[in-house]
Order: sequence, then C-alpha cells, then structure tokens
Amino acid sequence: MFRRLAEPTHRPALVVPLVAAAFLLVGRPAHPQAAAGAAAWQPSDCQTCHDKAAGPAFSHSKHAGLDQSCANCHEDVADHFKAQSSGDANGPVPSLKKLTASQLSATCLKCHEKDGQANYLASMHARRNVACTECHGIHEYKSVRGQLKTQLDAETCAACHKPERSKMMKTSHHPVREGKMGCTSCHNPHDGAQPKMIKADSVNELCYKCHAEKRGPFLFEHAPVREDCVSCHEPHGTNHKRLLVQKLPNLCWNCHLTGSGHFGSGDNYSTELGARVAPAGAPSGYPTANSRFVEKSCKNCHVNLHGSNSPSGAYFVR
Repeated sequence: MFRRLAEPTHRPALVVPLVAAAFLLVGRPAHPQAAAGAAAWQPSDCQTCHDKAAGPAFSHSKHAGLDQSCANCHEDVADHFKAQSSGDANGPVPSLKKLTASQLSATCLKCHEKDGQANYLASMHARRNVACTECHGIHEYKSVRGQLKTQLDAETCAACHKPERSKMMKTSHHPVREGKMGCTSCHNPHDGAQPKMIKADSVNELCYKCHAEKRGPFLFEHAPVREDCVSCHEPHGTNHKRLLVQKLPNLCWNCHLTGSGHFGSGDNYSTELGARVAPAGAPSGYPTANSRFVEKSCKNCHVNLHGSNSPSGAYFVR
C-alpha cells in the first residue's frame, strides 16, 4: 500500500513540462505575418492624416467601434501606412473614390447582407447603379439613424425623386413634411423583392397597416377598393381631398359613366353639354352647363365607398 501511495508523487514531474509546452503552443500566433501587420498599424494611425474623415461623426458610428475599422472597407491599409511613414510615394492607395457603384455596394454588402439588404442587388437602385454612398455618409452624416447625408430620409429620397417631392408639397398629403412619417414608412430602399420597393406584398396590404378599418371583409364590397387603393388615391399627394386622384364626381365617372340614372352622370351627358337653363318643370338639381359640377358629390349619399356590412348597403349608402 505504501508503494502505491508513493507512485503519484513522481507524475507531476512529467505533467509540468507537458502543460508548459501546451501553453506555449496555444499562445503562439497561427499567422505571424498577420500579427506583425496588425501590430504595425492601428486605426488611430489614420487620424494623423485623415483627421476630417475620422472626425467626431465617424468616431460615434458603429463602424469606428469595429475591430480594425478602416481595414474592413479599405484594402492594403497597413501597407499604405508603412509606405507613408517611410516617405514612399509609390505605395498602395486604399481610396474607394475610383470604384464603380457596383464595387462600392459590394464592399458594403460584405457586412450588410442580411435583413432589409438581402435583396438589394435585385432592387431598382442597384440596377440603376446607385451606390450606397450616394445616400449614406460613412465618415460624415446628419441623420440620427441610418447615417444618411440629410437629416430626414425624405430629403435624401427627394434628391432624385423630384416628382414625388412635388406631390408631397400639395394640399392633401401624408404627414411626411411634418416629420410624422418618412419614405421608409412605406418603402424599403434596399429591397428589390416587391414592386416599387414597398414593405408589403401588395399596395393594399401596405395601406391596411394604418387604415385597418378599410380591410374588411365586407358584406358588400367595392371592386376597385379590393383591386388597388391607387385606383382612386395618389399616396404621395394631390390637391384633392383625401389624396384622391380626381375631384368628385369626376373620379366616380371614370367607371360609372352610364347606368346610374342620376342627373349629372354620364346618362345625361348630352344634356349637360347643351342646356344652359333648366327647362320648365325640371326637377331640382337639373344639370346645366354652369351647375353640373356644383354641390354634387357621390359621397353625399354613398358614404361607405370602401364597403358596407349593412343589409341595405348594396349601394354603399349606409
């Protein structure tokens, strides 16, 4: 028994050298050249010359907090720093200014390839060679989110989408100008999976996110409503009430030109063109050349144009 208890006292003499050897192997860098390159350059070294690019805005961004931040986007940074430090003017220049739009976007997609950017290459922006840096500022930016070159996303979009900006300046518009929503409330500028880069499978589904009361289902449905909201509404803005593409009753006449039997409708179009004075005995509201658009609105009676659940709501009057 005494010999068995004494045997383990000799084993630590062999274990200690093995542990020390393992520690040395683990602590040894797998790539000595990469470690030497990393030790020869640090992100703070770029501030020596590029103090404007590495200014306060960049220092507060997520890019600045990444390991080897500059080298994630710029190539040959360590060699460039070594050449500049030694006075070699022929060293590599890691500038991105000469890259094409697709090359710039490919640089960003190395990290931003998930979530909303997963289908960016299929988007209209990518197909029209719009680089990420045309909207986003990497070193300098003005927005709170997204590192945009403007304070609001609508201002960024309006730089190219001028017709839509003009519509948003009209009387009836979504509260984009007031800052209560932005272009990205409805559109995903990085996604090419949906038409018009909207954040839904269809225009109606997008509108229902806010206008849920118009979704239905209704006992009596209005066909144009189920088909497409933009058949009657202009989402970016108009000079007509409720974002309508035309004033009433003109808008309704696009479909209900005949068959209504109402004065002022297409059934009496020939009378409307010619009659300047209502004939004797004509009912009240007889259409004349001067009155056919005055005080006549389909919604005076048809109040539920989006659909009705009333048993007597076949004509959307209640």
